Amino acid sequence: MIRSTILVLALSLASAFAQAPEWGQCGGQGWTGPTTCVAGTVCTFSNDFYSQCLPGTATTTVAATTTSGTTTASVPAQTGFVQTSGTRFTLNGAPYTVFGSNAYWLPLMGYSTTDINKALDDIVASGATTVRTWGFNEATAANGIYFHLWSGTTATVNTGANGLGALDTAIAAAQAHGLRLIVALTNNWSDYGGMDVYAKQLLGAGQPHDIFYTNPTIIAAFKTYVQAVVTRYANEPTIMAWELANEPRCSGTNTVASATCTVSTITTWAATMSAFIKSIDKNHLVALGDEGFFNQPGSADYMYQGSAGIDFAANMKISTLDFGTFHMYPQTWGESNTVPWGQQWITDHAAVMNSTNKPVLLEEFGLTGTRNASYATWYQTILSTGLTGDLIWQAGSTGLQNGQTPDDGYAIYPTDAVYALMKSHAAALKARG
Repeated sequence: MIRSTILVLALSLASAFAQAPEWGQCGGQGWTGPTTCVAGTVCTFSNDFYSQCLPGTATTTVAATTTSGTTTASVPAQTGFVQTSGTRFTLNGAPYTVFGSNAYWLPLMGYSTTDINKALDDIVASGATTVRTWGFNEATAANGIYFHLWSGTTATVNTGANGLGALDTAIAAAQAHGLRLIVALTNNWSDYGGMDVYAKQLLGAGQPHDIFYTNPTIIAAFKTYVQAVVTRYANEPTIMAWELANEPRCSGTNTVASATCTVSTITTWAATMSAFIKSIDKNHLVALGDEGFFNQPGSADYMYQGSAGIDFAANMKISTLDFGTFHMYPQTWGESNTVPWGQQWITDHAAVMNSTNKPVLLEEFGLTGTRNASYATWYQTILSTGLTGDLIWQAGSTGLQNGQTPDDGYAIYPTDAVYALMKSHAAALKARG
């Protein structure tokens, strides 16, 4: 009995005196670990579910250390939510320039906080202000990281460390680096689950892809997930915007469109879902997350035909969508004159931006192979047309504990010539205001 008492006392004292390391978690609802931080760091509130040990000695600032550089920049604690003003974004009444990268992997790959912060160091050093990432991960087995677990027709939101806790960590790290996040809520494609998981689990296999947009049972299930995520972060200013989906179309990875799917199918769904998010979150912007296809029946160009189910101009008129998005992959889309086609694609979207008086982002674009000169031309077109901003696909970082972030042939690592080009383009966008 005496030995047991001593052991319990020893464990209690060890727990009491343990300190969380730099970048480690130090608080949040349900947190049972250390609540004090090592010297030189302070436990900084991120949201109700996550506080983190950040460099500094006061809670009014957080220090973002650039490991690839020679200085440490003090980043003001983030306050205020990004808003729109005509074709531009604002933050606390000042212009907010959207430039940066996609990093879908940020909360999904099980990276340590050290690796996440190293990756964000590299992103910040490119001149980025904004990162787009995934806020979904549908699963049918409780393995690894998953946000939404399906058992038959029943789905449960995972709020644990291997669920939304991983998104908490990514948000806190972005906050510490002075970055804002655009977060997509589902995927048109099968990567990390996506729309077809809802259809298969609720209605059975063999459903047309577009039933996701029209079936009341599926819509209700998606709203339940969206509400859980959106309300969790409704007061988190690090999040710039929610996106309804990544690249919604009538067809999916392995599922075809029904005969009844048209551009109005997705436009109607976008209006319904964006209004729903606005009803539960008054702080954040909302976008569709589409590829920006046009609806010009009879066009010889697939991206202009409307056959994928997207009408960019019509979607820009939805009052509860705050800004427009488009993607650009002329190489994989079968365009032979990739650079001039891309210039026209940018110009056409800028025209809709001006006619609707809403911001428009080129939020994904990429080429494989030699690309520096091509990107330089596209960057110049973005500047000359007045397009609101852009996010490259995708950010790359090396020197992590497990090597490097994913490389799908498009990743831009700090050693790539495009990385230096990104820095100069970021400066030009910010100077434009």
